[in-house]
Amino acid sequence: MHAHKHGHDHDLSLENGEDHAHHHLGHAGSNSGLLIALVLTLGFAVVEVVAGWWSGSLALMSDAAHMATDASSLGLAAAAAWLARRPPSLVHSYGLVRAEILAALINSIAMLVLIGFIVYEAIQRFSAPQPILGGTVVAVAIVGLIINLVVAWILHRGEQTLNSRAALLHVMGDALGSVAAISAGVVILATGWTPIDPLLSLFVALLISVSAIRLLREAVHVLMEGVPLNIKLDTVGHDLAVLPGVMRVHDLHVWTLSSGTLALSAHLEIRDLSEWPTLLACARQTLATRHGIRHVTLQPEALIAVPLVRAPYPPLTS
Repeated sequence: MHAHKHGHDHDLSLENGEDHAHHHLGHAGSNSGLLIALVLTLGFAVVEVVAGWWSGSLALMSDAAHMATDASSLGLAAAAAWLARRPPSLVHSYGLVRAEILAALINSIAMLVLIGFIVYEAIQRFSAPQPILGGTVVAVAIVGLIINLVVAWILHRGEQTLNSRAALLHVMGDALGSVAAISAGVVILATGWTPIDPLLSLFVALLISVSAIRLLREAVHVLMEGVPLNIKLDTVGHDLAVLPGVMRVHDLHVWTLSSGTLALSAHLEIRDLSEWPTLLACARQTLATRHGIRHVTLQPEALIAVPLVRAPYPPLTS
């Protein structure tokens, strides 16, 4: 016997286009900060490309490439933030909150491609050194560093989602690139040793690759409906199974809808269906307070055969 009553935190009205269920899911941050960052980044990227070509500095040109990639990533992040706030529809019942995850995935892949390009160019520079105008490199890189820090501050003040983290990662990569370019310019001015330029470019590429790979793994994990990294599935199942009246938990699933928004579904075998309203309220409170899960769907099932001896901690099965 199955009682097809589901416990939801919200209900959804699609007839009038109002978002009663998922208005809290579209927390993608304010577009204004992303747009300001986009204008600053794109404007200076053009300046840095010209300066890098004129001075012959790979560190400066790689920083310019970073900023150009940042401009596209910030534009993508702004578009994803706008899409994530769209209300649910008959086609997308959760809305478009996953747009930010897709943007983070694309941005992390773009960063890895850019890192590959920088590594290739640096290796070429070791075998064929080129003259570099150290003074131009230092002056332009200092301005670039200031702009990067301003953009990073703008993004840091906004809401921290996987998408905004991806954009911030690009900008921090730019800041490191600017520092490397400044250092390379100073060394070249002082000693004339040009290999410092590709050497520092390789160092920055290595640092950025670590964060880019981590971000890529997180985005793929979310898209594959993996259990959120901060959630222990067995602990969640245990907390549900020991609720008064619950005999067994099965078909338990926890996944990420969007950054900071977790969802759960499960079947609960209970002793008495008449206790369901009280049990549902208790389950909701437990999941929200202990695990931060507020988008919950629970289905009660009447237990046909109650075991004579109940284990202290009912087993969790999937």
